Amino acid sequence: MKILMQTDMEGVAGVIDFENWARADGRYYDKAKRLLTEEVNAAVEGLVAGGATQINVLDGHGAGGIDPELLHERADLQRGHADKVWPWTMDSTYDALVFVGQHAKAGTDYSHMSHTQSTRYVDLSVNGVSIGEYGQLALCAMELGVPTIFATGEEAFAREAEALTPGVITVSVKRGLKKDGLDHLSQPEYARAKLSACHASPKRARKMIREGAEKAARRLASFPKSFSYPELSPPYVRTARFRAKGDEPAYEARDEHPTSIIALLNMPFTKTG
Repeated sequence: MKILMQTDMEGVAGVIDFENWARADGRYYDKAKRLLTEEVNAAVEGLVAGGATQINVLDGHGAGGIDPELLHERADLQRGHADKVWPWTMDSTYDALVFVGQHAKAGTDYSHMSHTQSTRYVDLSVNGVSIGEYGQLALCAMELGVPTIFATGEEAFAREAEALTPGVITVSVKRGLKKDGLDHLSQPEYARAKLSACHASPKRARKMIREGAEKAARRLASFPKSFSYPELSPPYVRTARFRAKGDEPAYEARDEHPTSIIALLNMPFTKTG
């Protein structure tokens, strides 16, 4: 059982804010890397217990979120993409895709540190289905015939994953405390507005992650058809809305590809207004 594990940092229990925890110059960045790596290790242990034989950990956070010295010995670490960004070297040889440390998409109520790529996004959609970072790679997996089986992060993200990819096993390790409805804010204002949350103890979070990952791997082995994706048909249309940033005004974009979501995600944005 060959697994690709996409990781991020903002959905990790104990990671409190962008400035101090999620940025390379933050005073707690090394601690945040350790917290993420320990959640990854818990997921690796669960996946192996459930039958996984190969796990490729794809470090998907900004300046890097994994501490290589602490990474579980049963996992390999990948940093960076191939010639094209999407689908981050994933191909049809993988048996499953999983996510660890993931946050909800931009605009999500009761989410913590939510954003899509950056806090400049207001929304990103494919064929009218609103998606975030999870949805982008999950839809690539759909095109490749790879099921998405496990996702862990904040509670709002877990609900997002369950809605987009029915059957996925989720684990929530923290909970945002404020509604959104903040489309009118600039990029820095939005980032500051999404920092209230209640976190699980990191030790308890890891226990839940291990149990959830094992459950997902065992379900894949026994009931592979229990994992599904939304019904999207070509042509594929991507629309996006972006916040104002400094002197740069807000804008919208629209692009279309006749046959491939992966190709669509690799296209530059075409401004429409």
